[in-house]
Amino acid sequence: MKAVFISDAHLNGNARDGYRYLMRFLDSLKGGADELFIVGDFFDFWFSDKNSVYPGFYDIVEKLLEIKKSGTNISFFEGNHDFFLGDYFAKYGIKVFPDGATIALDGKKMFVSHGDTVDDSNTAYLLLRGVLRSRLFYLIQKEMPSPILWCVSRIMSKISRSRNGGERSSNGLAVSMSTFAMEKFEKGFDAVILGHCHRPTLERRVINGRVKTFAILGDWISHYSYLLYDGGEFVMRSDVPPD
Repeated sequence: MKAVFISDAHLNGNARDGYRYLMRFLDSLKGGADELFIVGDFFDFWFSDKNSVYPGFYDIVEKLLEIKKSGTNISFFEGNHDFFLGDYFAKYGIKVFPDGATIALDGKKMFVSHGDTVDDSNTAYLLLRGVLRSRLFYLIQKEMPSPILWCVSRIMSKISRSRNGGERSSNGLAVSMSTFAMEKFEKGFDAVILGHCHRPTLERRVINGRVKTFAILGDWISHYSYLLYDGGEFVMRSDVPPD
């Protein structure tokens, strides 16, 4: 079993280096990975539209569909910048998880989540998150013409970043995530894989004779990092293809 975990590309158009690097990296996965897990904030903004894709995302969405057709299963975990993804991607057989979920690889029990709800002390952010994911907001944004929806999406993205951006890279958030992982390990999970913090982290702990793995995936803004699971082992890697 070979699986790749990535998060926090924060794509907002096709002109940035991160977009180009990610396109090349995704190309390398075609036919070479069993599973691709995208663990939140892949897009810097995305709301719900069954038929329209923001023009700056055309190429990357087509690349994902190519990977799916090549035989790699794709799963999206929604983040704090991209949600209601299922309306578009589910029709292509791509799984979408609105929140964290349990997955199993090679008999290992893993908890995967974007990680933006790990720190439950950030009540202002959690309130905003609840509003943006509410049924009422879902229905309102579905009625918006696509250009207006994309404009609103960019505004919401900036608001979300201002509410939560400074904390993402802080030591405090990383510590909260580590504590969260320990709680999951005590409940029998073999691995906890999170995004959101933008700091690539890979730690192994032995608990009751079993190796447990805690990972924060980093980002595709400055680290270009991803987590590789291959043959039962986790490896954190960084990939910036040469021009």
